[in-house]
Amino acid sequence: MNEQTRKIHYFFFGQDFSDGLRITFAILLPALVFAQLGQFPTGLTLSTGAVCISITDLPGPIEHKRNGMLYGCVCAFLVAVLTGLVQHSNWLLGLEVAVLSFAFTMLLVYGARAGALGSAALLVMILMMDQPLTPAQILPHAGLILAGGVWYMVLSMLLHQVRPHRAARQALAGCIHSVAEFLMIKAEFYSLETNLEDDYRRLVAQQVVVSEKQDAVREVLFRSRQLISESTMRGRRLVVTFIDVVDLYEHITATYYDYAALRAQFGHTGVLAEVARMIRHMAVELDHIGAAIQANRPYTTRAKLKGQLEDLKVRIDAIGEEGSAGSNLVLKKILVNLRTLTQRVNDILNYFDTTKISAASGRELDVSRFVTRNEYDLKVIRDNLTFNSSVFRHAIRMTLACAVGFIASKLLFPGSHSYWILMTTTYMLKPGFSLTKERNYQRVLGTLAGGVIGVLILWLIPDQTAQFVLMVLLMIVSYSFQRTNYIITVTCLTPFILIMFSLLGVGYLGVIEERVVDTLIGCAIAFSAGYLLFPRWESEQLQDFMRNVLRANLQYLHKLAESIAGVSFRQTDYRLVRKEVYVSSANLSAAFQRMLSEPKSTRRSSNEVYEFVVLNHILASNIASITSAAPAGLALSPTLRKPLRLALATLGRSLKKLDATAPEPAADFLTVEADAFPRQVLTPEENLLREQLEFIQKISSDIGKTTDAILV
Repeated sequence: MNEQTRKIHYFFFGQDFSDGLRITFAILLPALVFAQLGQFPTGLTLSTGAVCISITDLPGPIEHKRNGMLYGCVCAFLVAVLTGLVQHSNWLLGLEVAVLSFAFTMLLVYGARAGALGSAALLVMILMMDQPLTPAQILPHAGLILAGGVWYMVLSMLLHQVRPHRAARQALAGCIHSVAEFLMIKAEFYSLETNLEDDYRRLVAQQVVVSEKQDAVREVLFRSRQLISESTMRGRRLVVTFIDVVDLYEHITATYYDYAALRAQFGHTGVLAEVARMIRHMAVELDHIGAAIQANRPYTTRAKLKGQLEDLKVRIDAIGEEGSAGSNLVLKKILVNLRTLTQRVNDILNYFDTTKISAASGRELDVSRFVTRNEYDLKVIRDNLTFNSSVFRHAIRMTLACAVGFIASKLLFPGSHSYWILMTTTYMLKPGFSLTKERNYQRVLGTLAGGVIGVLILWLIPDQTAQFVLMVLLMIVSYSFQRTNYIITVTCLTPFILIMFSLLGVGYLGVIEERVVDTLIGCAIAFSAGYLLFPRWESEQLQDFMRNVLRANLQYLHKLAESIAGVSFRQTDYRLVRKEVYVSSANLSAAFQRMLSEPKSTRRSSNEVYEFVVLNHILASNIASITSAAPAGLALSPTLRKPLRLALATLGRSLKKLDATAPEPAADFLTVEADAFPRQVLTPEENLLREQLEFIQKISSDIGKTTDAILV
C-alpha cells in the first residue's frame, strides 16, 4: 500500500467520512420520505433540525455527545419558538439577534462542545428569521425542528450502540498516522538535500497535529466510562496501545543530535541516507498498523526492520574501521535508538495479539488524571465578563458584527435569502484574527469555485436523477471535510445548494448571484470586525504560552533529576508531566503559527520566538533522551549535580521573568556534602551523562537569553 493509497484508506475508514455519511443520511431521509407523502415542507423542517443538531455532534465520549445533542435540541426548540414570536417586528428580531449572539458565544468558556451548541442555536434563529409563520404555526414548526434534532440524536446513538469501539479505533488510528508523519519528518533531518530550518518548522507544525490527535484519543478513551470499566479485551487493548504510541512518540522526540555536524562529518559516507531510509520504513510500517486498526482487520508485519538494522550495523562498523570520518560513536548511538524505535513499533503491533495485551494489562494507569474537566458553573461565565477574557471580547465582537449583518440583510441588501449575510458573518467570525482571515479567504474562494461547478453541472447535466445523485455526493464530501478542510466543504456546499434549489424549481442563476453577493458582504463584515473590534493579537498572548512551556520543561527536568538521583515517584506522575510538555509546546507552536498570519505591524520578535520554540523542543528532547537511558538511583557526584542545579536555576529565573509568582525550583535533593564523594574520576557512563547534562545547562542558558530578547 503506497502513501497515496494509505491516505485514501484513512479517509474512507476514518471518523470524518463516517460523519459525512451519517449527516447526509440524517438530512436527506426526512425530506425524501415526506416528499413521497406530499408533505415536503414538513420533511424540510425536520431536515433543518437534523442539520442544526449535527453541529453539536463532535467527536468524544458518548455520554458527552448525548448530553450535547440533548441540550442542543432543547435550545433549538426554545430559540425557534422565540424567533417565531418576534419575527413580525424587525426591532424585536434585531434585539434577539444581539442578545442571543452574545449569550451563545459566551458558551465558548465551557469548551468546544458548548460552543457548538451555541452555533447550532444561532443557526436555528437565522434560518427562521424569514419564515412567514402565523402564531398558530409557531409551536408546530418549532416542534418539527425539535423532532428533526431528536431524529439525528437517536440515529447517532444507535450507530454507536451497533459499533461502540469504532470511534475509539478511528481516533487511535488518526493518532498513529500523525506520529508516523512526525517520524517521516524526522527522517528528513538525516537527508543532505533538506534545509534544517525548514525541517524544524515542519516538525513544530506536526507537533501541533500530534498533540491534537493525542487529546482526541484521551477524550474518547479516558472520559468514556464504558471503555474504562469494560471487562472485555477490546477496550483494554485500545488503552494499552495508546500508551505504547505515546511512549513511541516520546522516544522519537528524544532522538536529538547536532544534525548540521552529522551532515558535515558523515554526509559523504552515505550512511545518513541509509538511516533516513530506515526511519521512513518505520514510519510506513506504523502507518500500516494505524490503517489496520482503523479498518478493524488483522495485520501481520511485512517490514524487515531487523534485517535493515543488521545491514546498517555492518555499514556503521565499516565506517569505524576506516576511520576516515572520525569516531563513529554517534552513529552507534543512532543505531541503538533505531533498535529501540523498532521495539516500540513491535509493542504497538501487540494490538493484534490479545495474549500480549493481557500480559500488559497490569501496567499502572490512572486515566482520570489525563483529561481536563470542564466546570459547568455560572461562576465561570461571571468570571469571564471582563475585557481581559478573550471569549468576552469575542462575544462583544460577535454581537456588534451580527447587528451590522442583520441591518445589512434587512435594510441595505434585502433579498429572498438575505439571511445568508448574517449566517456568513456568524460562522466566519472566529475568536482569533488569523483563523477569521483564513476562513474568510476560504469562504470566498470556495463559494466562487463552487458556484462555477454548480452552474456547469446544471448546464451540462439536465437529467434530474443524475443531478440528485451528484447532490448527494457533494453533500457527503462537504460534511466529511467540515472539520479538516474548510475550503473543500465550501466548494462542495455551494453546488449542492444550487442543485437543491434547481430541483425545487428555483432559478439557479439568481440563487448563485445572491449567494456570492451575500457571502462577500458577510465576509467583509466578519473580517472588519475581527480586525477592528477589540482584537487580541497573538503577540499579546505569547508570554502566557511561553510561561506554560517553561513551567512544563522545568517540571520535566525536575523529574529527570529525581529519576537519576533515586527519588521515587509514580510513572503516572511522570507521564502527566510529559503530557504537559507536549501540550504546552504544541500550544506555543500553534500560537506562533497564528501570529505569522496576522498583520506584520502586530508581530513582535518573530525570529526570537521561533528560536524559543526550537530551543524548548531541543531541551525537552534531551531530557527525554536522558530519562529513557540513564539508570535510576545513580549516586550523583558533585560534578554531575552542578549542571543539573544550574539548569534548574536558569530555567527558574527565566520563568520568574514571565511569572513573578513562580516558586523557586526545589533542588534540595541535589545538595551533597563536599567529602561525600572522595572519588573524582568519572566512569565512561558518568562522563557521558555529564556531557548530556552540560548540554542541557547550555540550552537552558540559551533559553534564558532568548527570553530576555523577547521581553525587551
